Amino acid sequence: MSRPEGIREVDVLIVGAGLSAAAASKRLVDAGYETVAIERYALPRNKPCSGIISPRGHRFLIENFGPLPREILHEPTSCQGVTFHFRGMIQMPMDFDYGSTPHLNRMNSDYWAVKQSKVEVHDRTRLISLENRGNHVEVLAKQDKEDVRYRARMVIGADGTNSQVVCSLYPGYRQSINWFTVRQYLHEIIECPLDRRYFHFWFHPGLGYYTWSHERNGRQIIGVGHKAGDKLTARHQKTIEYLEKHYGVKLKPTEDKETVVNNFGLSLINRYVFGKGNVIVTGQAAGFLNMIAEGMSCALHSGAIAGEAAVEAMRSNADLQSVYRQMIASEVRRCSDQWNPIKILFGRPHEADFREALSRLRGRDKRKVIVEILKFLYPWGEYNWGRQMVMQALIRELRGNYSPSRWL
Repeated sequence: MSRPEGIREVDVLIVGAGLSAAAASKRLVDAGYETVAIERYALPRNKPCSGIISPRGHRFLIENFGPLPREILHEPTSCQGVTFHFRGMIQMPMDFDYGSTPHLNRMNSDYWAVKQSKVEVHDRTRLISLENRGNHVEVLAKQDKEDVRYRARMVIGADGTNSQVVCSLYPGYRQSINWFTVRQYLHEIIECPLDRRYFHFWFHPGLGYYTWSHERNGRQIIGVGHKAGDKLTARHQKTIEYLEKHYGVKLKPTEDKETVVNNFGLSLINRYVFGKGNVIVTGQAAGFLNMIAEGMSCALHSGAIAGEAAVEAMRSNADLQSVYRQMIASEVRRCSDQWNPIKILFGRPHEADFREALSRLRGRDKRKVIVEILKFLYPWGEYNWGRQMVMQALIRELRGNYSPSRWL
């Protein structure tokens, strides 16, 4: 950790030091621009996450940062695919394209990627405010309760779900969207017949909006998610009882849990947040989140695009917002396609073949799966997302892109 004397002038200041920041930093540092990343926590830091990355994210890590060292992985070190579970004990295992993917330890993997990017990092440094000044951005932060100031040609907000960059740019934003709470409990295993090679996900609205399980370092994760304010402890207990009754899963009681709030929904309805002036936003701060809430691969790719846009804008003296919004449209298409009902029914937007897995089921079970998915989606109606998803899907088919007019 270091503290700048006076006002530190840099080409680009990145807020956050996770995977999207590492990807952006890699592009900027390689292009020769002076780049600093600030992170509010001491590094390395824990980050609640399943740790199971998609094949696309796996390839990005290897291509940009090199072979993955063993110390950045949990045990089991890889995941073969995803298994969807439906009531009536219908199961749909789906292997990932191109083989198994890593099971990342986010504390170590994020820190490793940031170090590999060669960016200068100031940790324990919290953003207080930022102000666009035309040709630069003035930034005030606090490091160990002391004010630190930066003057940057550009700022990239890569600070995750509860982004302080987004809140600084749009003060009413936090109150304008739906928030969800996701919590994972880590249990000692007595008996667990679930296949440890897979990430298991349940389509069961009675358990919650997001219910999953997989093994980590000899313990079983039971994950539950629902709208903010819901009693997740009760949903967790209901899930434990359900898994024991229907799957024979027996676990020891635990108080060991990790909790995170989530801006889930922005990628479903094309409501991304990309910033204003010389400040751009990327990763989950911008709203990128893949199906089954895998955010690491889209964080890496959108972060890289943010870095590339900053490089291009500085080299050509172009408007950063125009460059970034044109470049990021490809990642919007790829991410929102994963939630697009037309693409799901008639295309193949995911990196595991849902349609092929569905075709392996008997006719009666196929019908049950479709009905169960519709029942699972029904409670989401209170957020008025269905109509927006269908409208954006139709625009995508007619124009080839999602409407940029909905982006902040």
